[in-house]
Parts: sequence; C-alpha cells; structure tokens
Amino acid sequence: MTDSNMPLKGSKQRILNELCRGGFISGQQLGEKLGISRAAVAKHIKSLQQLGIEIFSVTGKGYCISGGLSLIDQQQVVASYLARGGHGALFESHPIVDSTNSILMRRLADKSSMASGTVIVAESQTAGRGRRGRTWQSPFGANLYYSYYWQLNDGLQAAMGLSIAVGLAIYDCIYNLYGKKVALKWPNDVLVNDKKLAGVLVELEGQPEGPCHLVIGIGLNFNMPANFEQYIDQPWTDLVKMGCKLDKNTLIAQLTRSLEIRLAQYSEFGLNQMYSEWNSVNAFRGELVNLMTGSKSWSGICEGIDQQGGIRLRCDGQCQTYYGGELSLRKVVK
Repeated sequence: MTDSNMPLKGSKQRILNELCRGGFISGQQLGEKLGISRAAVAKHIKSLQQLGIEIFSVTGKGYCISGGLSLIDQQQVVASYLARGGHGALFESHPIVDSTNSILMRRLADKSSMASGTVIVAESQTAGRGRRGRTWQSPFGANLYYSYYWQLNDGLQAAMGLSIAVGLAIYDCIYNLYGKKVALKWPNDVLVNDKKLAGVLVELEGQPEGPCHLVIGIGLNFNMPANFEQYIDQPWTDLVKMGCKLDKNTLIAQLTRSLEIRLAQYSEFGLNQMYSEWNSVNAFRGELVNLMTGSKSWSGICEGIDQQGGIRLRCDGQCQTYYGGELSLRKVVK
C-alpha cells in the first residue's frame, strides 16, 4: 500500500458527506443530488458499511448515520493547533491506511527526510496494531488513529520511559478539552472506570548512543460502533459514552499540543517531574495485580512507577521493580 491508500472518491465521498450531517436522507434524494440511480446509491451505501460505518436504513425514511460523523478536516486541525500555541507540527490526514505507525516506520526504513513533529492521522486502518502483536480495531471515522514522529538525541536508553510521558499527555488532553479525568495503566493504556479508552504503541529505531527515532502511535476511542464490540476482548469505553462534546479536529490539535509539552519536559528532565504525577492517576494503585511475560508471572500490590518508568510491586513487605515493553499488567479480580 502507498501512503495515500484507498482514498474515498466521487459519489461515495459525496454520499458520506451528506450522511455526516446527521438525520435521514432518502436514496432518491441522494440519487438526484449526485445524478446517479438509487441502485448505485445502495451499492455505495453497502461499500461504506463494509468500511465499518454504522449506516441505518429505515423504510420510508432513507439512510442515516446516528448523530452524524465527525471527520478530519486538515485545515481546521492546523487552525486549532495554532490557536493553542503550537508551531512545529506537520499534519497529514488520510481516509484509509494500513497503519499510521507503519507509514512513519516505512519512511524511517527508506531514509526519507522527515521532520520531528510529523503527525499522521487517518479515518480508518486496515491493519491497526496494538502492543504485543494485537490487532487494533479501526472502523472508519469512529475513533482517532494517530501517530507522531519524534527524534530524541540521547540514545535508545533515554527513551525507556517515554510511554509514561505519552500517557500523561493523553490525560492532559482529555482534561483540558472535556474536564474529564482518566486513569493510566502501566505501561501505556488509558482507562475510565477500568474500561479502556485509549492505547499507546511506541516504536523505536536508532543506536544505543546518538539520535533515536520514535514513532508514537495513539488509538483513542471516539464513538465506537456497537457492531464492533464482538471483536474487542476487553472492557472498553469511548468519548461519547463519557458524555464529551466531540470535534475530532480539536481533539487532534489538543493532543498534539499536549504531546509537545510533555515531550519537551521529558527531553529536559526525563521522568523526574512526571513519575509522581503518573502515580497519582495510576489505575491500579494499591491493587493486587499480576505481571506476566511469556511463561513467567509475578504477583503483588501495585506501588506505581519509579523515576525510570519501571513498575513497582510489593510482595511480603519488599518492593521489586520490573522493566520491559513485553510485560502485561492485570488487576486480580476478587
């Protein structure tokens, strides 16, 4: 796939634009507006539904996307970002990609010239990825699929606690936009009432010493269609369920600005100023947890993170710290 990937064109895009406004519109009305037959309209509707767009059809009323659909407008993103004091990010938006992270990783592999602060956002992903090889469900227009390229000049070791800073940036974004507080699950999930709102996938390329290239992928549930629930194997929530008034362009702008602020803080101070902040919103603070990797597992009371971003578990009065991106932390259900 190329970076532009499968764009929506012509009548299909125009039908989607009409439906995004909310309310019902009949197949006949759509056909007359676009100069195509009702059969062609029905064909395009089916194609849009196959992208994961929840389009309802009611006899006598026509077609409807309940509540409309918030789509990315790159000009609005840039305007909102600049209004928030941003100045360095470069935004690219695409209708459908394989994975926003994969686009940036391919550019790194190809040695393509790329400025730190490049942002890729998409309406849908055909091969969205989570941690540990998991699939990230990516229905069209329903959620935020976002990747940010950042260059750190202090080597791979200095990037070890980056997901902690990214989690706090998401916390800042949600609080600043909606006044809602979320909880952070080590190493890189965002929870609300023990339900997953967002996940982070940080990919690295570089040398132990010298410049390090980081791709920060963020998937944030915006308005997940109910018919995708069957594909998700854990409790989840989204911004609509949280009662947030949504504008995807504002969300992208604020998230980028929040990331910039946290990454600048991380670059200068590491986690020295952030680890206690993270501990104050630790989703599993004081809870009995299991920590697992492969065939190994450990149990203990979650004591939060240390200044390097490692997770601390207390067992039999002693604390042990664990590091590693392949570790999985689960709360013990009582």
